[in-house]
Amino acid sequence: MKLLKHLIGLATVLSVSVGHAQVKIALDGPPDVNKSGSYVWVNAFAKHLKANGLETRELPRGSVGGEAEIFDQVSTGLLEVSLSDVKSVAKVDPFIYGVRLPYMFDDVGHMDKALAKGDVYSRVNEQLAPTSTMLLALVPIGPQSGIITTKQSVRTPADMAKLRMRALDDAQIALYKAWGSTGTIVPWKEVPAGLQTGVIDGYLNTALIPVLFGQTDFVKHFTDAGVIIAQRAVMASKAWYDGLTAKQREAVGQAVEKANAANRAWVSMQSEKSLQALEEKGVSVVRLSKAEREPFRKLSQATYKSGLLSEEHVKFWTDVAAATR
Repeated sequence: MKLLKHLIGLATVLSVSVGHAQVKIALDGPPDVNKSGSYVWVNAFAKHLKANGLETRELPRGSVGGEAEIFDQVSTGLLEVSLSDVKSVAKVDPFIYGVRLPYMFDDVGHMDKALAKGDVYSRVNEQLAPTSTMLLALVPIGPQSGIITTKQSVRTPADMAKLRMRALDDAQIALYKAWGSTGTIVPWKEVPAGLQTGVIDGYLNTALIPVLFGQTDFVKHFTDAGVIIAQRAVMASKAWYDGLTAKQREAVGQAVEKANAANRAWVSMQSEKSLQALEEKGVSVVRLSKAEREPFRKLSQATYKSGLLSEEHVKFWTDVAAATR
């Protein structure tokens, strides 16, 4: 009888501890709601969880390892939530690379419509299930990506001929090749040194990144080319999520919705503000018209046949984008 009471008491303690355990969130950059779209998302997500009895703890970028280590920790349940590279998802399901095809979407609103019409989250999470991870959201970190360089101002693809650009992966190398430039894969932590030593001449990202990471002493040019939507994949541990009560899971779902709304509202106000922030730091900004973007868009079509995605997947993304445009 005493043993039974002890076991019941222990079960109660464990239940309480699980219910009140902190939700650890691995950040992807500085926690700045004025300069980082992904942190705007995290801030809104954490606030709603806290209001519903789920405490959170933010882990600074790099404090729990690189992308591979973070994915492993989410997969094993050691880490509840992470702001991960889309590439982490693509290693399991390359289909997700469709969100990174250049000029696939007109803007973030267009992307969201395509994701909904294509039931993309359900499709991706079905493939992620064996890894015990989930994709909760795709989070733009700012306005659409442009061309960031240290020496050469870019207005046409021809201006990139002598530039060596930092690439995230083979897909971006293919993109630079299509533009008549060259690319080399460089880890993000090595990008500042690479830019300052001339190992690389620039990279693709949203306009706020050089400001957010303090690179405006050596980044001197930005071309508003609107190439892709730079974003992070919000990953969650399925073991953690499945262990929540129905009420807690509902709170997480609501938190995702609120965070998505906060992020989209913030991004919608940043197109011109982000360019002005660069100019205030002494970075020259080239604002391309739709007609001036067209040569970049046309040349970028070659990457749709690079082999990164199957023909079936490319057709899916182009069809769903056309249907929601």
